[in-house]
Amino acid sequence: MGEAALRQMDVIDVSPAFTQADADALNARFAGVSTQDMLRELLTGELRGRIAAVSSFGTESAVLLHMIAGVDQDVPVIFTNTQKMFGETLAYRDELSERLGFTDLRVYRPDPRILAAKDKTGLRWSYDPDGCCDIRKVEPLRRALVPFDAWISGRKGFQGKTRSALPRFEIDEGRLKINPLADWAKADLDAYFAEHDLPHHPLEAQGYASIGCSPCTSVVKPGEDPRSGRWRGWDKTECGIHKPGEEPVF
Repeated sequence: MGEAALRQMDVIDVSPAFTQADADALNARFAGVSTQDMLRELLTGELRGRIAAVSSFGTESAVLLHMIAGVDQDVPVIFTNTQKMFGETLAYRDELSERLGFTDLRVYRPDPRILAAKDKTGLRWSYDPDGCCDIRKVEPLRRALVPFDAWISGRKGFQGKTRSALPRFEIDEGRLKINPLADWAKADLDAYFAEHDLPHHPLEAQGYASIGCSPCTSVVKPGEDPRSGRWRGWDKTECGIHKPGEEPVF
C-alpha cells in the first residue's frame, strides 16, 4: 500500500456515530414527548437517511410500524429470516408491509457458509439455543445494520423483568438504539390496534404472546410473563440482539 493510501486511511473517522452521552441527552430531550411526535422529529430531522427499523413482525409489531409509516414509508425495515420462522410470520410480514406501504423491506438470512460449518443438521437450537441465535439472527442483523448509525427496536418495558428499566434511547455497538414503545403498556397497544384497525398476527389468537422461531416458541399460559413462551425450559430470555441486564436503570 502506497504512502498516499496510508495517509488517507489515517483521516478516516472510525469513531462511533453516537455515544452514551448522546443517548442520555436524547432521553432528557424527549422526556414527556409523545411517541408519535418523537418519531416525527427524528425521522424527518437529524436521523433521516441514517436509521432503519428492525422488526420481528410479531404480535405487537404493527403498532410501531404503523407509526413509522405515518411519518416516512421510505424508512428501511429490516427483517431477519432465521429460516426457522413460522410460515404465518412470513405471510404476516408481507401483508403488513404492503398494507402500510413500506418501500424498502430488507430481508437478511444466515450466511450459508456459517450454517454449513456450525449448524449442518439444522438442530443447533435443540442443544445450543444461544449459538443458534447467534448464527441465525445476531450475525445477519449485524450485516444488515452496517449502513446505519441508528436503529429502531420494538421492545417494551412490560414484556419481562429484563426489560422493566428500558430507556427510550441507548447505545448498542456504537449505534443509537431507539425503543419508542419502552413505556407503553399492553392496554395502550391494544387500544392502538383497535383505533387503527390493524391486523393481528394470526398465531396470537392461538395463545402465542411473543413469537420467534418455531422450534423455540410455545403458547403462553394465563398469568405467565408474556415472553415465557420463548425458549421454554432454558435459562434464556433474549436472542442476543438485546442483552438482558445491560439496560441502564433510570
